[in-house]
Amino acid sequence: MQTPKEVTLITDGACIGNPGPGGWACILRFGSYQRELFGSEPTSTNNRMELQAVIAGLSALKEPCSVTVTTDSKYVKDGLTEWLDNWKRNNWVRKVKGLPGKQPIKNRDLWEVLDTLKTKHSVNLVWVKGHATHSDNNRCDKLATMAARDQLSSDSLRRSA
Repeated sequence: MQTPKEVTLITDGACIGNPGPGGWACILRFGSYQRELFGSEPTSTNNRMELQAVIAGLSALKEPCSVTVTTDSKYVKDGLTEWLDNWKRNNWVRKVKGLPGKQPIKNRDLWEVLDTLKTKHSVNLVWVKGHATHSDNNRCDKLATMAARDQLSSDSLRRSA
């Protein structure tokens, strides 16, 4: 059996308003190879954009890999490492303090996609403080903010070039 490639995926999401115009970005690194991806949605939330950045990065991989995902989102990190299995076990609902009964999990559509992608790869999550000293996280923030503001995507730039 072949050892999977070791890939680093750095992600970030941004929103102008919450909800509002949203953007996401990621950087994929494998050896000396680097690829930047980014995209936008006209109306979204910051959490959705954080999830979309991870989904886009994992979706870009053409084969199963060992992926270290670096994120500044506790929502993404905790969702993948602590909450996801319980959400699935409880049919995608949870008790929310101060609200009656059980409430549906927000962003279930994206969590389900991410859960499927997670099974294709060996994923390790690393949390970093946002807008601090991690240069790739700062680059992702810049790209995600640009995409949200200007409603751009890396795919549309490739098609128009």
